[in-house]
Amino acid sequence: MGPDDFAYDLPDDQIAQMPLDDRSSARLLVDLADGTDPKHRHISDLPDMVGPGDLLVLNDTRVLPARLRLTKETGGAVEVLLLEQTGDACKWQALVRPSRRVPPGTRLRAGDDLTVTVGDDLGEGRRTVMLETDSLSGPAGVLAAVQAHGEMPLPPYLHTRLDDPERYQTVYSHRPASAAAPTAGLHLTGEVLDACRAAGAAVERLELVVGLDTFRPVTADNLDDHMMHSESYTVAESTLDACRAADRVIAVGTTTVRALESANLAGSGGAGTSGRTDLFIRPGFDFGVVDVLLTNYHLPRSTLLVMLEAFVGPRWRDLYALALARGYRFLSFGDAMLVGRQRSDRITA
Repeated sequence: MGPDDFAYDLPDDQIAQMPLDDRSSARLLVDLADGTDPKHRHISDLPDMVGPGDLLVLNDTRVLPARLRLTKETGGAVEVLLLEQTGDACKWQALVRPSRRVPPGTRLRAGDDLTVTVGDDLGEGRRTVMLETDSLSGPAGVLAAVQAHGEMPLPPYLHTRLDDPERYQTVYSHRPASAAAPTAGLHLTGEVLDACRAAGAAVERLELVVGLDTFRPVTADNLDDHMMHSESYTVAESTLDACRAADRVIAVGTTTVRALESANLAGSGGAGTSGRTDLFIRPGFDFGVVDVLLTNYHLPRSTLLVMLEAFVGPRWRDLYALALARGYRFLSFGDAMLVGRQRSDRITA
């Protein structure tokens, strides 16, 4: 299988440019692989679809305002997009543009208090960078300076300015570390989650630090040749125990799926599982944890579509076609779908 197997025609006017005023009013296409026809609901209806024995798992990572617009000592403009810490808060991997014009050792400035020194070339535009600040020393000072000077790293297909950066954060976000939002969770509100608990469902959290690699398209002719860069994750032992005890594990977002299935494969030493994962979930993958997935509509040829086919089978094409025909909104600020995992006894010829 290759990228053309995960292509579809996405009209520009169905790419949502702005979030809805009410997060939970987003439309929800429901297909739980239970033999019934897909249903058209809303996120606000989610509490009606869960109950005792169900477990919702959330990725509570928070997006760092990681896009820095910097200036060389000579006056030239350089953009640095922080991707991931590689040690403490002072050393990062980053995308540097234009990378070819920024030799190692170049010092860049933002305001009067933040200096970024560009280091080694890691390929694909990625560089090591070292951050220093004149205001507060150490990692806390660096993160404060990034918060002060950085911009929210919205995806390139979003062309409308976001007046409230919190709309690109989940309401339950915690530690600022990610380069992109776990977008399925953008629809959820405290009221919806409380209503799910009131219906008898449990809610657990984990962290997977989202990197841009998750969303980049598949370019290799064969999926076997596509390289996934690793991302860090932490899943508490209590969350793993809750998954084992649940009748249905409902993952909110593909990043949650990746973290849970990575933790399951890694095993647990009794204190939860944390580390790095380069897991590429594709057709043939044996899911060990997740039963139901709440997810947005994804870019053509993306690894997220590959994961979706692994989870639901080729019927994702029919669901996407139905959503397009019914005017659903796509991508980060778009609508969502709630889909059940296709098991071997459900596969038809």
